Amino acid sequence: MIDTSVFLNKTAVYYTLGCKLNFSETSTIGRILLSAGIRTARPGEKADICVVNTCTVTEVADKKCRQAIHRLTKLHPEAFMVVTGCYAQLKPEEVAEIKDVDLVLGAEQKEDILKYIGNLKKHDTGEIHRSAYKDIRTFVPSCSRGDRTRYFLKVQDGCDYFCTYCTIPIARGRSRNGSIASLVEQARKASSEGGKEIVLSGVNIGDFGRTTGEKFIDLVRALDCVEGIERYRISSLEPDLIADELIDYVSQSHHFMPHFHIPLQSGCDEVLKLMHRRYDTALFASKIKRIKEEMPDAFIGVDVIVGTRGETDEYFEKAYDFISNMDITQLHVFSYSERPGTQALKIDYIVSPEEKHRRSQRLLALSEQKTQAFYTRYIGMEMPVLLEKPKRGAPMHGYTPNYIRVEVPNRVSIDNHIVNVRLSDFNADRTALCGEILDK
Repeated sequence: MIDTSVFLNKTAVYYTLGCKLNFSETSTIGRILLSAGIRTARPGEKADICVVNTCTVTEVADKKCRQAIHRLTKLHPEAFMVVTGCYAQLKPEEVAEIKDVDLVLGAEQKEDILKYIGNLKKHDTGEIHRSAYKDIRTFVPSCSRGDRTRYFLKVQDGCDYFCTYCTIPIARGRSRNGSIASLVEQARKASSEGGKEIVLSGVNIGDFGRTTGEKFIDLVRALDCVEGIERYRISSLEPDLIADELIDYVSQSHHFMPHFHIPLQSGCDEVLKLMHRRYDTALFASKIKRIKEEMPDAFIGVDVIVGTRGETDEYFEKAYDFISNMDITQLHVFSYSERPGTQALKIDYIVSPEEKHRRSQRLLALSEQKTQAFYTRYIGMEMPVLLEKPKRGAPMHGYTPNYIRVEVPNRVSIDNHIVNVRLSDFNADRTALCGEILDK
């Protein structure tokens, strides 16, 4: 039995790096600590505990994690420092050696944070609690809003796809998931709290069902029936796991939005083979074509990695040409980063940092062209927008069903409300369309 009396009137700050799944899990950790009496510190207030939820997808991500720890240490010099997440799971000894880190929690330990923080007395060296990745079996549920309008519902964790460049299966373990019944119950709770939109999050969502023997399409159907939730978005789906049945269902659903995020990683078949991806460009193109046939207005975001080992100039040009001809909306571009223990290190051809940067800039420019062309198509149209409370000094904003960002004049009364908006021209920095509220 944990004595929570030592936690009363204590405060905590949280810092999250990486994916939507990490943000969801940080919010869950926050709720666990709050239930024990540890509240979130107010701005400017010194905290008793710092929690850093880390990412390790690239070497840059590792560096950002270390920088975040150092910044928090300076701001809260007496705080008990807890580091968890993928970097903590993958390189616990390295994290534990960082000055002022007291506790390092692996993937399976983060939900038991109260068990490990003790009386918040600082340690001389970082204490590690971590399971080997092959022993990670627990699915830790998480459905959190944090300070956002949208809820993030974790439906799946881990990955059985051992791509040559990636350490995520080692950092998060094998694919596993919650049951449809438990996830529907979490969605109902979000609805009861006033939630209007839920983003389904996970590491490899399309692989849902490994634990329970259920199917992702059945989860989608069940969630679609939850009263009060107006919108669902699916955060990321592997191309080979996007069933035509799912595309057809989403195209007819009133609640699942015409918004897809699909990792391509490379538009060159030779590079996809080197990556050990489970599809080729023909399959990817067929999925994009099917989505656009069923949902012409669909927003399609695509992940691409540049400069992987083996990506020659010729292969990059093939990839660029393929991507430029795809009817997609936005690119999320990542420069390849060598990760210890990955199979990619056995590939001979190495791309220089300067060439990676050049290729990245070309794809980012292409992405900008595609996104602005997509937005331009909707100028003058009326669309429903779910509006969000703005940050201080910023205009109120929200998103259309097909994920166009819209800015409107601030009005507190319409926070977390869906209103009809007429879309006009781009804002000053061309990151959103300006909108005129039509609802009275």
